[in-house]
Amino acid sequence: MSRSRRLVHAAVGGVVALSCTVLTTPAQAAPEPEAPVGTVRLVTEKRVTVDYPWAGASGFQYRPGTTTVTTVDHPDTVPPAHAGPDDLASGTDVMSTRAGQTVTQRHRSTGVTATVTIPSGQAYRAAVGWSVLTMDGTGALHVLRATAGGTTADTPVTGFPTGARPVHYRTGGSVTHLAIVSALDGKTSVGLVDLSDGAFRTYVTTAEATPQLAFNDRWLVADWKAIRVDAGPGTEPTALTRTDAQLEAVVGDQLLLGNPMFVLGGTEAALTARSLVTGASSTVLPSSFGGIGPTLDGGALATAGPSSLDWDIHRITLTDSGGLTTTKVARVPAASTGVQGLAVAGGELFLYGATPGASLRYNGFQLASDGRPTGRQTRRSPALTAPTCLSGDAACPQLEALGDGRVGQLWTDGTGQESVLNVGLDTTTTLSEATDGDSGGRIGGGTGRYVLYNGGSGKQRIVDFPRGATGGETTLTRDRTAAAVWGQTLWTPGSTQGEVTGRNLKTGTTTTLATGAPCTPTDIQAVNTWLYWSCGSSAGVYDRATGRRITVPADTGPARLADGFLLRENRATHDLLLTDFHTGTATTRTLVKLPATDQNTGGSNGRWAVDRFGGHIAYLNGTYGEVSIVPSGVPTSPLAQTEAQVYSPSVIGRSFPWSPVWQLNKPSTWTLTLTTASGTTVRTLTGTSTGAAVRPAWDGTTGTGAGAPSGAYTWKLTAHPRDDQGPDLTLSGTMNLG
Repeated sequence: MSRSRRLVHAAVGGVVALSCTVLTTPAQAAPEPEAPVGTVRLVTEKRVTVDYPWAGASGFQYRPGTTTVTTVDHPDTVPPAHAGPDDLASGTDVMSTRAGQTVTQRHRSTGVTATVTIPSGQAYRAAVGWSVLTMDGTGALHVLRATAGGTTADTPVTGFPTGARPVHYRTGGSVTHLAIVSALDGKTSVGLVDLSDGAFRTYVTTAEATPQLAFNDRWLVADWKAIRVDAGPGTEPTALTRTDAQLEAVVGDQLLLGNPMFVLGGTEAALTARSLVTGASSTVLPSSFGGIGPTLDGGALATAGPSSLDWDIHRITLTDSGGLTTTKVARVPAASTGVQGLAVAGGELFLYGATPGASLRYNGFQLASDGRPTGRQTRRSPALTAPTCLSGDAACPQLEALGDGRVGQLWTDGTGQESVLNVGLDTTTTLSEATDGDSGGRIGGGTGRYVLYNGGSGKQRIVDFPRGATGGETTLTRDRTAAAVWGQTLWTPGSTQGEVTGRNLKTGTTTTLATGAPCTPTDIQAVNTWLYWSCGSSAGVYDRATGRRITVPADTGPARLADGFLLRENRATHDLLLTDFHTGTATTRTLVKLPATDQNTGGSNGRWAVDRFGGHIAYLNGTYGEVSIVPSGVPTSPLAQTEAQVYSPSVIGRSFPWSPVWQLNKPSTWTLTLTTASGTTVRTLTGTSTGAAVRPAWDGTTGTGAGAPSGAYTWKLTAHPRDDQGPDLTLSGTMNLG
């Protein structure tokens, strides 16, 4: 048995697959495809490291990973009163660019510019603020600065140890000093150049070849030794207690420590501060790493957040009392990751991919009633093991969004044995049901609690996942035929040509309908009152509500039924075609033009998906990690119940509430009232459906928080369609408490 992650185009039973055959029925194409109402991007949850090419008083530049540089302006910038090379302090807002022997300096807040010309025989070494450091052919250092007359002033550096070799030049939180790490006689020294007069002073000597260091106008910390910049000659630095964190910056009298070499499992790296005066430590930012550094105005920048979805750059500044304060100044965009599966149901788009880095999981995007994305990416499953993809897969993984906030997925182990998985109600639980050793199967559909599995053995199984609280259970095993599950009804071919039989999965009762099909259907799909059948060369839709029989275009590859319309992809032109039949007459138009390149992205077709519980269509738009959404434009059916799980609990409480489920056909907002036998309302609950499922939880208390008395209760559910199409739905019944 070969295994591949390559898309192939095959139809098996009731599974939708891509077809390579040109449409047999001409499409009535619209003049132009529909424009998407929104686009989402699947992003990794792994937080990216940023660096700061420049960080000054009015703003900063940052670069995530290897991407382009982004410039951010601080909204509260107060430009210096004077800006020019003769005012070193105003250099906190200077950006320098070098071209050969010329350094161009620009003050961002005031627009003042200056040009430093590096003399022949000198080489550029570093620049900070209005100052440029160079070295001549003898090894002597110079501080260059532009003058008001347009020339360049050259100040030789004095006090640099004779014979010492500079090995590193470092800028920090200062425009009046620049650090030089030098080597002499097997020892390493760290000192500062005073850029106002060129005087150099050595502060720390160490045996480390590349000591960590951080400094500002007040302090130099190198090799875990701290000393005041204005300390008297001969003053020895004070040794600090070492940690496995890095010396990141000095802000005022606070040393910032971050990016530790080791972090205990289950914890996050934090940015901490240690007072160089009192030694007291504090946490500045939790979950901070990978992008910490000083700014020229004596502050610092640091990245922090719980995940890439909330990964921000914070500006760290001094308070009037000498403490530290942080302000979010930029959101770091998360990096895109590949979409390996997509599905949409009940107003939520599910994307499957390696978002945490190595692990696979489902993430969700909520959609408004018009299909627009309304929120950020959220986790919708625990980490999952990659499925084994089998030869003949239309796409991998095989999956189906069930309309109740859950996704059913086929999982194949390394030996080819399969299980049906159920995820989505939380980020920690994966429910499963084995297929008794079956393999080579497909997910044939499903809604709510029921998933249809078409086994390679020729058997067909209905797997039940009731209420999401228990594992799966195979409730029905039969010979494999075309089949569909909608609500609690399984639809299969009848015993007579053209007939379709519906079997209630709870009661076992059956209903037979004459669809008018000229054959025994090879594909059956069901959504609301619509039944789709296909014989390959002919296809139609039967409306169970009115008895109408509607002819729709037929292809050798099956289509995808939704509420009042049919979707197909023309594999020759890559047009996604929508056939609207809700009025009783089928009309076809081009919905979107799909990219020509196939992508292995799961589901029944691998390139697009349709919301059977609302009508939106999602498709890969050709950009890595991106999915676009377009509404169908077809009116939805009235709000209706398709299945319900209402029961009387033996015990009820905050830890084990009464949790009925009403599976509806589209999203809603709802109100549930509980009334005693005497007509007293003891509790009113409100909420928004999970997908298209109403999932309240009553803990047995009244509106005041007191315990409700035992006995019989009448419940009344009023659901309002979230798309405002059609009337409210009202359901009622009874339950017993205790």
